[in-house]
Amino acid sequence: MKAAVYLGGRKNIHVKDVPDPKLGEGEALIKIEACNICGVDVRTYEFGDKKIKPPRILGHELAGTVAEIHNDKGGVVPGDRVIVYAVLTCSTCSYCIQGLQNLCDNRSAISYQYDGAFADYMVVPRQAVSNNQIIRIPEYLCHEEAALSEPLGCVLNSHRRLNIGIKDTVAVIGAGPIGLMHCLVSRLEGANYICLMDKSEARLERAGRFGFDSYIHITDSRDHIRKAGKMNNNLGPNKIIVACASAEAQADALEMASKEARIDFFGGLAKSDPYATLNSNLIHYKQLLVTGSYSQRIDDFETALDLISGKLFPAEKFITHVFELKNIIEAFELIQSGDAIKISIKPGH
Repeated sequence: MKAAVYLGGRKNIHVKDVPDPKLGEGEALIKIEACNICGVDVRTYEFGDKKIKPPRILGHELAGTVAEIHNDKGGVVPGDRVIVYAVLTCSTCSYCIQGLQNLCDNRSAISYQYDGAFADYMVVPRQAVSNNQIIRIPEYLCHEEAALSEPLGCVLNSHRRLNIGIKDTVAVIGAGPIGLMHCLVSRLEGANYICLMDKSEARLERAGRFGFDSYIHITDSRDHIRKAGKMNNNLGPNKIIVACASAEAQADALEMASKEARIDFFGGLAKSDPYATLNSNLIHYKQLLVTGSYSQRIDDFETALDLISGKLFPAEKFITHVFELKNIIEAFELIQSGDAIKISIKPGH
């Protein structure tokens, strides 16, 4: 079969022939119909990832059809249209027992320790099958939209910690797909006012299709801090999400926040430079609550699918481009140019 294989290092992903997968005891085989490109995939292409041992097939935002299953505990049968929760957990550590699968002490993941879905077929490990991580999707829902459940689930995990409601003024820093999702979930939660901020005017212009309350272009003049301060009756936003991997944006969030604001650092910084210089007096004197969020629980993943399949989340506005697997490098380059929101990869069955 064909697969996009990461071979280690920078810009070293190649579409090539690999052996057809063979199932072991308890495993399932998914015929991939769509796998959306995640920001993590793009970063791996651009910079490499030392956590991934090559050769490895990437791709974890997937949807497909069950082709074969060797596990009667999986809850699905051949022919079922499905998505797959990509985090593999031990089910026995303290965090798993609490239902915090994303924080499992022994976690592994599809496209990191197990081959992913930029391929014609993907094997779902026994552990994931037994834990019912293969989830059916409705017949009417297209595969590329269903695959948005993975990133949307991560966004929902963040919002559980923010408690956004009808009195809240929300500022989201970062107008990529994740930032857009944060704004849309804030709208579903009833936020009074939603502002999207980014350094790219082109990204903000594309985000105009979603009709948020305001859009602020971030410039070196620092005028975005002043503009944010005028929100919420000149108090500043009281819920802020940093949806980009930027230490500068994390510091800005503290500056623009109202007193008693809640701030989520959603975007992790580069492992090679994970430190940010923050004015901690702002946390002290404004009584700010600063948190982080990582990955998602399986119930976040399932809730995300419910929002998409129930048409509460406008998934149809997200997939701006579809590429065949053989053209995946062209898709990576398009994402880096900023001229796409979300790209779906479809194998050439």
